[in-house]
Amino acid sequence: MAHPADNGGTGDDGRRDVRAGSLSRPWRRQLRRLVRRSARRMAALPAASLARLAVLAAATLAGGALALSGARAYAQPAGDGVFAVLAVQDPSALIGLALVVGLIVFAATTAIVHLRYRRQSLLREAEAYGEIARLEAQIDEARALLMAEPQIVVVWRDPAGEPEIIGNTPAFTGVVAPARILAFGSWLVPAAAGEIEAAVDRLRARGTPLTATLATQDGRFVEAEGRPVGSAVVLRLRDITGVRLDQARLEVAYRALDDESTALRALLDALPAPVWVGGEDGKLRWSNAAYAHAVEARDGHDAAARDLWLLDQQSRAKAQKLHAASLPFKARQPVVIAGTRQVRDVLEVPVGGGAAGIALDATEAETVRAELAHVIGAHRRTLDQLATAVAIFGKDQRLVFHNAAYASLFELDAAFLDDRPTDGAVLDRLRAARRLPEQADFRVWREDLHAAYRAIEPREHWWHLPGGRTLRVVTAPNPEGGVTYLFDEVTERLALESRFNSLTRIQSETLDALAEAVAVFGSDGRLGLSNSAFQRLWRLDKAGLGAHPHIDSVAEACRRLTADSTAWRKLRAAVTGIDARVPTEFRLERSDGIILDGSTQPLPDGGTLVTLRDITDSVQVERALVERNEALVAADHLKSTFVGHVSYELRSPLTTIIGFAQLLDDTGIGPLNPKQRAYVNHITESSAALLAIINDILDLATIDAGAMTLELTDVDLRAAMEAAAEGVRDRLAEGDIRLSIELPPAAGTFRADAKRVRQVLYNLLSNAVGFAPEGSTVTLAAERRDDKVVFRVRDMGPGVPPEIGARVFDRFESHTAGSRHRGVGLGLSIVRSLVALHGGTVSLSAAPGGGTLVTCIFPRAADAGRDAAE
Repeated sequence: MAHPADNGGTGDDGRRDVRAGSLSRPWRRQLRRLVRRSARRMAALPAASLARLAVLAAATLAGGALALSGARAYAQPAGDGVFAVLAVQDPSALIGLALVVGLIVFAATTAIVHLRYRRQSLLREAEAYGEIARLEAQIDEARALLMAEPQIVVVWRDPAGEPEIIGNTPAFTGVVAPARILAFGSWLVPAAAGEIEAAVDRLRARGTPLTATLATQDGRFVEAEGRPVGSAVVLRLRDITGVRLDQARLEVAYRALDDESTALRALLDALPAPVWVGGEDGKLRWSNAAYAHAVEARDGHDAAARDLWLLDQQSRAKAQKLHAASLPFKARQPVVIAGTRQVRDVLEVPVGGGAAGIALDATEAETVRAELAHVIGAHRRTLDQLATAVAIFGKDQRLVFHNAAYASLFELDAAFLDDRPTDGAVLDRLRAARRLPEQADFRVWREDLHAAYRAIEPREHWWHLPGGRTLRVVTAPNPEGGVTYLFDEVTERLALESRFNSLTRIQSETLDALAEAVAVFGSDGRLGLSNSAFQRLWRLDKAGLGAHPHIDSVAEACRRLTADSTAWRKLRAAVTGIDARVPTEFRLERSDGIILDGSTQPLPDGGTLVTLRDITDSVQVERALVERNEALVAADHLKSTFVGHVSYELRSPLTTIIGFAQLLDDTGIGPLNPKQRAYVNHITESSAALLAIINDILDLATIDAGAMTLELTDVDLRAAMEAAAEGVRDRLAEGDIRLSIELPPAAGTFRADAKRVRQVLYNLLSNAVGFAPEGSTVTLAAERRDDKVVFRVRDMGPGVPPEIGARVFDRFESHTAGSRHRGVGLGLSIVRSLVALHGGTVSLSAAPGGGTLVTCIFPRAADAGRDAAE
């Protein structure tokens, strides 16, 4: 701003002159002194105070300038001094002066503040660098000190972060990875690892300090110390050496001894036998619960406090004498246990100036010993009754026990066995007697056998003796030492097994060779055995049959070839049924026309044998035969009817012819010449023969029709034989044949049809006379044999060839064999039918010395209702 000058000058130059001229020199000096003094004072002030002072000074000067300009108008001039000088100055000059002084003060203050701050910053920086160097030196020194001994420091700065591990972990723990040092189980023993893990968890969670001595897996000891440091947690691990190592070892040993002592005390306290420990002063120091119970004390402390001894004074004095000589006291003596006298085995040994003892119940031991002896005795008696040879050798390889079967099997002398020989001596004797298997190296074989003394499991041996016998030998190690030998003679068993296997193969091959289909089902209904015919018959798969299918599966597979389900139901019931196991028969007709006859047979083992036979051809032949038989029966019936009718028709005229012939032969009618009489005789004989044939035919027809019945009476043997002989008397005379009747004196009678018996004997005699040569003898004999009557007719003829003898009793079988016999072949057939009607038999055979012998056997009591055999 421009101010007018009093001297009429204008511009800056005028103003500078006015201001320069207006300030006197003394005023300037005082101002400079004031500035310097103020600067010194301000230099001693803090920077903040200087800043505040500079602002205040500027404000004061500005205010002072304004005040002076106002005061100049109203105040009178003052005396000498700064204010007097200022009072007379121009206000604009004062304002400019104030501004200049304020700027100077502000600049000086700012410079002083800057210089002071810079000097302080340099000092602090120098101090900081020195402190950093000192701290780095301390850190290096501390690290050197840490690394001077084997130790590990683990620092957790952040609970969620990874720890800082300081130290050579591989050299310290043998763990390659540093972080693995916190896996305490990898290098510490289990107990120490569990202890330190729990302590570290408490340290990190609650800041609980820890101090522990840890044992490593390689036998070293490590001291662990941990505590919180500020916001971090520090764990230090270091090896223990010197006296501390010895102390740690002693602590471990003490802890182990304390654990052992505690375990032993707990074990002894749990024993049912009284146990006690006495001190050097002869007083009771400790006892278990059983001891307290025995002396009727509350517990072991009460027994020790009251000094209650289980043994009496005499036994204790004797024990003390033995202890003085460092000997144990052993005795079986009676003691009082809870008020009851018992026998105990007492053992007291000297220990550390005192004594420790135990009292075992001898009563129970004696009872057990007696029971054991009884069991051993029973065991030995049982073994002695076994057929298996048993020999027990002790751990000294000497014979302890043998049964009678052992001595009998090897034929060993009783005196030799009673001397308790060694195992080797027994083997040597058996080898000398050739009762051991032949071996190329006997010593090696014996060592292999004796390996059982060192074995755990039993072993099995097979001895093939020179005599052909085979022994199964089992060597079983004994728990208490030694070996038990078991000898089983299996010669017969092996032979039976061989035969069984051979028979099984033969059975299998035989079944396969059968044309019948055979299948065997077990009690569970499954197929156990089948042959190839069964497989082929039902077109089954061999592999499927080998899987032993159930009867239902087999029936399902076979049902496709047959629609008859009834037979399969019966078969299933027969195979799977439990009650009413009886043989059954059934018939199956397959859809392809094959007809099968089947049968089931229950087996003793609960199984069922099923057989199937192809009878297609037989059924067809049977059907043809049935049809043919029916035709033959019809033809035979027609023949019998025809013969019966013809016979009756022939018999009537024949009877008439015979009657007229007899009339002609009668002299009362009139005389006949010899030639006529010969004709009449021939007519009579021929008619009689023809009548006999007709009668025989009628008899056979009656028998075939089943219309013939027997009229049973008591038949006298002699009368029947003489009546039959009388019928052939003429034929005997013609052939000059003798008849010999042989009959016991008291022949008696038997029950039969007298007429039919005479007819049988007559036919037999007629047949014998017809084959007997002239001048020979025909024998008719009879005898009683138990409940039978036997007739024999013998002739001396040429006999009957074997090929003819089987047919001589057939109808119309006639063989002359060069004899005079002529007939139609009905006589012997009628004989067989009549004898069979009586329930007897007839046979024909060659007689000793030649000829033919016919034997008829009649029962003494015939059955009238019996049918004749054809």
